[in-house]
Amino acid sequence: MRLTVTCLTTFLLLSTGCASLSERQAGDPDYAAQADENLRLGSEALEGRDYFKAEKYFEFVKTKFPYLEASKTAELRLADVDFVQDRFPEAREKYNAFIKAYPTHPQVDYAAYQVALSHVEDMPSDFFLLPPSEEKDQTEVQSALRALNDFLRQYPDSQYTPQARVQADDAKRRLAEHELYVAAFYRKRERWRAVAQRLEGMLSRYPGTKYEESALFSLHEAYVKLKEPTRAQETLRQVIQRLPGTPAAERAQRMLGS
Repeated sequence: MRLTVTCLTTFLLLSTGCASLSERQAGDPDYAAQADENLRLGSEALEGRDYFKAEKYFEFVKTKFPYLEASKTAELRLADVDFVQDRFPEAREKYNAFIKAYPTHPQVDYAAYQVALSHVEDMPSDFFLLPPSEEKDQTEVQSALRALNDFLRQYPDSQYTPQARVQADDAKRRLAEHELYVAAFYRKRERWRAVAQRLEGMLSRYPGTKYEESALFSLHEAYVKLKEPTRAQETLRQVIQRLPGTPAAERAQRMLGS
């Protein structure tokens, strides 16, 4: 579990009011208090990593009090139970169901961010016994970037937006690294058309990364090898346009003048 339950503690405390799986005395009409009490106990169980008990409390609130606001919170907490156990597909399904059912709920941005974060948590890692992340399948990285960009577009003022921006930049960097890795593979085999296609795609889809300089000069090399001088020169002009005032731009200007 890469995201600890502690990370959810503040959110849980803010989102629960505060009740037992066993109901109150017969005839007690205070259903809201019962629901809040069970939410509190479920949140305590979740924070204490007793996921089985937490799920029972939240399911009880969801099914016993379907017309109360607490039921909506319980649905969100059930998604959290899946998330903290790394059951990301199940968590995504629950978060997305919450978003669809309650699009104006005050915690809908949290649900949307958790959808994106579930993809972030599923991205390949650089664990030392495994191949570098850029050599692995990038499906989850692509999914993470899409979900993060969707979140940033829909909830620009959310409290989760700053972290989402950082994570989106990281996902974009990872995808750019992968494209460079594949381009280098083709370069070793002198498959210059494939090199050019990979680098053009990288520069188009993942602009603004720290790899732009390397990608642009490698693209220039590919077009020189392909005997396409017009495209080679245009690539140098892109260096000047994308990286103005840098040594890279000065180098490109000299190459254009030579």
